[in-house]
Amino acid sequence: MMLVSVASVLLLLATLFQLCLACGAPWGSLTMGGRYPGTLPSGLRIAALFQLVLLALAGLIIFIRAGLLLPEYLDWSRMAIWAVVVFMAISSILNLITPSKWERRIWAPVVLLLLTCSVLIARSA
Repeated sequence: MMLVSVASVLLLLATLFQLCLACGAPWGSLTMGGRYPGTLPSGLRIAALFQLVLLALAGLIIFIRAGLLLPEYLDWSRMAIWAVVVFMAISSILNLITPSKWERRIWAPVVLLLLTCSVLIARSA
């Protein structure tokens, strides 16, 4: 249950960050390799919304896998959680190799923790 709590808090922070980016927060230097300081261009603000949806879906899968929501999808979640693991692994790599020091310092640890939580949740029961 602790893993789910940690993952939930981290996913909430990440989704709120993406929502703020989509709404025009001037945090472009903290994402997309830091190429767009200030407010993101409109196309990337839409990409932030897409990222928000992916993060929310990852959270839903984690909750289902942990048996906290939609028990009728528990069998499905046994496979779907591995998609979350792959997503977090790719995100980890991208945040570790980015030219943005802020992404490496802030988001790489967050996503590595999410990767760890999702692997452990995937391997549980």
